[in-house]
Amino acid sequence: MDLYVLYEHAAGYSLFSIKEFEEVGMLLPQVEQSVTELKRFQQIVTLVSFVPFKTAVAALENINSVSEGLLSEDLQLFLDNHFPKKKKKNLQLGVGDVKLAAAINDALSIPCTTSGAVPEILRGIRYHFHHLIKGFTEQSSSVAQLGLGHSYSRAKVKFNVHRNDNMIIQSIALLDQLDKDINTFSMRIREWYSYHFPELYKIVPENYLYAKAANIIMNRKEFTDEKLDKLEEVLMDRSKAEAILEASKSSMGMDIAIIDLMNIELFAKRVIDLVDYRAKLASYLHEKMEGIAPNLSTLIGDQVGARLISHAGSLTNLAKFPASTVQILGAEKALFRALKARSTKTPKYGLLFHSTFIGRADSKNKGRISRFLANKCSIASRIDCFTENPNSVFGEELKTQVEDRLKFLATGEKPEKNIDVMKRASLSAASTQDEANKKKKKKKKDKKRKLENGDATVESVADGNGLDTTVQNGEDDGEPKKKKKKKKKKAEAENGDD
Repeated sequence: MDLYVLYEHAAGYSLFSIKEFEEVGMLLPQVEQSVTELKRFQQIVTLVSFVPFKTAVAALENINSVSEGLLSEDLQLFLDNHFPKKKKKNLQLGVGDVKLAAAINDALSIPCTTSGAVPEILRGIRYHFHHLIKGFTEQSSSVAQLGLGHSYSRAKVKFNVHRNDNMIIQSIALLDQLDKDINTFSMRIREWYSYHFPELYKIVPENYLYAKAANIIMNRKEFTDEKLDKLEEVLMDRSKAEAILEASKSSMGMDIAIIDLMNIELFAKRVIDLVDYRAKLASYLHEKMEGIAPNLSTLIGDQVGARLISHAGSLTNLAKFPASTVQILGAEKALFRALKARSTKTPKYGLLFHSTFIGRADSKNKGRISRFLANKCSIASRIDCFTENPNSVFGEELKTQVEDRLKFLATGEKPEKNIDVMKRASLSAASTQDEANKKKKKKKKDKKRKLENGDATVESVADGNGLDTTVQNGEDDGEPKKKKKKKKKKAEAENGDD
């Protein structure tokens, strides 16, 4: 059986014939050794044809098709023209990608293979390609590869369908990191400042308020009634501020140098700035989740929803998961540990544990409410992913269903049927969409009217004598430009008739 190998380079498509393929397949170790030696490799491989790409755009289109396992028109034309048509039963085409091999076999009925000696032969062709093609140098090969690589990467980033999800993934990762860092820094400033004023932490246990209070007090011996008002504004409690003043007079802390106090003050400001930035980042995440996954964020909150999206990789991946996978998402280690030990104690919840619904349920009902919540999260993520006009109507109804389920598990009160809830939600979603469409139409009509009427921005300009003169887009008279053009044309026509 004769073997031909298809190689896709950045410069174009090439087809090689392999001599004595059966012997080559038997001597695979020798093939591996001969790959790095050009003379020995040329005894095995012979170039049949090479067709370069006409433009960089064509090269990018073809490489996109190859990466997705699709048969492009250029490749199909290349194989039709250059692959031997006689005795196709005794011929085989070696291809590097399994999906592309299947596509070629389906479209052209050419038997393809991707195993055996084909990977090693392709490795050798890749290594010696600039020697196997006449008039092709190593420099031109690297330039073509670099240019196509940049174009391919740019296109992948530009047309990435998950680019909005990436913002959520990065935001929640940064938010979790900030929480850890703020806790660590707050403990450090508490230990550092407690050498000087140890009683402050008992009065102000909150990390953020402690950093702000330490930033105001600084040297406890210089803390007087003048600073008391500032401290009261921060703590929002007069009694706490007075208690701090009393404690500063009889503190057991040691004296501290001015340079140490300056460093503590700088560090406290950094911690305060980090907490403020964390609040801004949380509001940014809330806006992103409302725009991308409004139903999921309404159901379980912004941060839990963002963690689910981050763990799944994208909203599309989360929408593809069944409810049972969503339920244990984040508890994979515990699940596989239980499966390995053949234990019946598999995890009941993963990231969903951070939802308020799990905490409100009784210990015996936590598994039930987790399963029910995972089901509703799966529905919400699918609605968010595949709807054209996202809104939070379904999320509110699903949240009400979870609340009703909690009441049912606690009191036995029967909840409303799911079909009735979904009908009501779909009707309300349709009505909200109609209202949004009406508003859009109104805006378009207003814009058209303004353009037709020739409305222009009128500014009142006061001259030196105190008189107001109106200027209308630099035109002396109030007529629109279109009307003036029509008048000019009429005047020219009349003059021509004369």
